[in-house]
Amino acid sequence: MIKKKNISEIFIYFLFIHLLVWTLVPSFTNVNLPLDTIEALAWGSNLDWGFNKHPPLSAAVVEFFFQIFSNSDWAFYLLSQIFVIIAFYTVWKFSEDFFKNKIYSLISVLLLEGIFFYNFTTPEFNVNICLLPFWSLTVYYCWKSLNSDNLKNWILFGLFSGLGFLSKYLFVYLIAAIIIFFIIKIKNEKKFYLRYFIPGLVFLVVISPHFFWLIKNEYVTILYALDRTELVNSYVVDHLKFPFIFLAKQLGILSPFFLMIFLMTKKINIRLNFKDKKLLFLLAINIIPILLIFLTSLFTGAKIRTMWMTPFYLYSGILAVYLLQSYINFKSINKFIYSFIFFFILSPSIYFYVSISKDNKRTDFPGNEIAYLIQNKWDKNFSNNIGIVVGDEWFAGNLSYHLNSRPKWYNSLNEKIEQIDKKKGVIYVGNPKILKNLCPGIYGTINPVGICMLGKK
Repeated sequence: MIKKKNISEIFIYFLFIHLLVWTLVPSFTNVNLPLDTIEALAWGSNLDWGFNKHPPLSAAVVEFFFQIFSNSDWAFYLLSQIFVIIAFYTVWKFSEDFFKNKIYSLISVLLLEGIFFYNFTTPEFNVNICLLPFWSLTVYYCWKSLNSDNLKNWILFGLFSGLGFLSKYLFVYLIAAIIIFFIIKIKNEKKFYLRYFIPGLVFLVVISPHFFWLIKNEYVTILYALDRTELVNSYVVDHLKFPFIFLAKQLGILSPFFLMIFLMTKKINIRLNFKDKKLLFLLAINIIPILLIFLTSLFTGAKIRTMWMTPFYLYSGILAVYLLQSYINFKSINKFIYSFIFFFILSPSIYFYVSISKDNKRTDFPGNEIAYLIQNKWDKNFSNNIGIVVGDEWFAGNLSYHLNSRPKWYNSLNEKIEQIDKKKGVIYVGNPKILKNLCPGIYGTINPVGICMLGKK
């Protein structure tokens, strides 16, 4: 049985153990960083206000960590968990305004361990993980702003909204949900305050450099996002197929979460009081974003990728407990605790097993060894450092990450290979059949790519 006086301590222990486990397990079992992390590091080596796939924040964050820890894989697993822990802690702080008993707050966060977005997939730092703290903080400061006249809260509300958008455009679903909530609030109360504009103005200031970059680069990031939904190739049947595949996957993903709820309740009898402002806010931030993304798929035929839903369930534990708190059976709370422990152990155990037993994953790529061989060959042929690597985010990105000189990554130099300034020290990674005929420098192959080196003798 959980003792009331120990709730806060238990929560801190939970955060620490979660961070420790999910930093150590991938650090010891993976040979190489995951694809999305290497991709972010490639972008981070040559920072800009946007990239061909995503806004800039995830790249800026990993580059900040690289400048501190260099190419230490464990640091980027730690980075992921820091982002998860910030989100968990924000959810905990938010719950304090909804529950007088901290046991409910603790349960609200522990329930999230039943959702694999917050454990199994977290070692791969990517735009979805980058969203987590800003999603949670935007909700938190939105709520704080609504319940105070504190200017700081309204500014932070706008700031974290902007940072969330700079993490991934999918953040607009949360923004849309909050706007809908404000519209309903204004309509019901028949009151409008000028301070409602503050978050929007701060948001626009924060995202403005990226917006100008988008215009300059012909909206390449937005076009990529649309391409990922497969709208171009959609058929009429997709308007039904993809939305219901989406729903089926969500039910499967949430099944451990629902099981944990079932084990701690005497019965489930949900009654919605739409005069309850707290409940309305919880419904808005939890249900409306999911409903909007479902409608997006329904009306456009877009394919919703499972990992896009990573931040959408951060406050689902609070909503569930808020609705069912009077039905939670503390006499049999041990069933819930055992289920939490089971999933808490199961997830890293499966990750450990898969990582050890399979040897054909991206995280088995010998990136460090390849960089060592290339560096040796470079040193035998050239006197300058490697300053640029050109190629895709995976092969060239791995070189940018592992080589000691931390060369800048480019997808393409947009110029003929013969015109590259050899003083910079360039490695070009690409199709071996094409690159062999074009390379004016030292050529080699590391299956399946060709390597062209251009440096100063």
